[in-house]
Amino acid sequence: VGMLDDFLVSLSRLGPQVFLISGNHDSPERLAFGGRLMEQSGVHLAPVYDGNPCRFTLQDAHGPVDVFLLPFLKPVHVRRFFPEETIESYTDALRVAIDHLGVEGGRRNVLVTHQFVTGAARCESEELSVGGSDNVDASVFAPFDYVALGHLHGPQNVGSSRIRYCGTPLKYSFSEASQYKSVTVAELGEKGDLTLHTVPLTPRHDMRVIQGTFAQLTAENSDAAGEREDYLHIILTDEEDVPEALGRLRQIYPNLLKLSYDNTRTRTSQSVDRAQRVAQKSPLELFEELYETQNNQPMSQEQRDFAQRLIEQLREEDA
Repeated sequence: VGMLDDFLVSLSRLGPQVFLISGNHDSPERLAFGGRLMEQSGVHLAPVYDGNPCRFTLQDAHGPVDVFLLPFLKPVHVRRFFPEETIESYTDALRVAIDHLGVEGGRRNVLVTHQFVTGAARCESEELSVGGSDNVDASVFAPFDYVALGHLHGPQNVGSSRIRYCGTPLKYSFSEASQYKSVTVAELGEKGDLTLHTVPLTPRHDMRVIQGTFAQLTAENSDAAGEREDYLHIILTDEEDVPEALGRLRQIYPNLLKLSYDNTRTRTSQSVDRAQRVAQKSPLELFEELYETQNNQPMSQEQRDFAQRLIEQLREEDA
């Protein structure tokens, strides 16, 4: 929180307009606190979603640019304000929320939002929903000239350069070790003219995976290790476990975070990652499998309908 405060103060002193939204790990009420006071410094915080459009209009040589802020939303958040609409999925929720933003087609429109768009690539450090129930179809973003997305850690376009995740500024798990972090700069010219480029971000300490024998990685002239203060996952290839390997390696690599082995024993004991299979199934499919395992018979259609209604009810209560 202190770091964010320093960053926003420094940024506001440079003069740009700053737009912030809450994500799936944030409390929107906490983040929105003091937002109306901060607007005087050019820092605009998205309020808690209330069904009303949050729009700011900027001007440049080509005319007005409307910037819309839409924090992380679940279907229950939108259904509360538009009970007459059919909202069963995350795509429905975003479609209804965007339909009520008052986007004017003849102007340039930018959306800042935080969702998982179908087709984007995840990594293991991101929160997963069973069966991909939080997916949002990219078609809901058709009214916008540029969509600045948060949520996924890897920088990537989704379908086109018009819809883009900038990614996180730092690596948060070893599944991100091969990613190159950056800041995305999107430049809008006249209506329909969009140019993107990235500015690389270099951390003080990288996050890397290195592999070798204990003797190789502890040799004084070892080049395999690179920067020794990086955040490391070390994979030892010794056939026998090295006594007190973690403590001994940390004397050389003080930011060693994870130690594992890759040898004959570990390769023969590897099993299929069941968690990955679970993540690809819906809650109803998982419940049906459990029911059939316990009762030696499949669920009836009446039972499936009841289970689906119960799952939806639990989702709303959890939200």
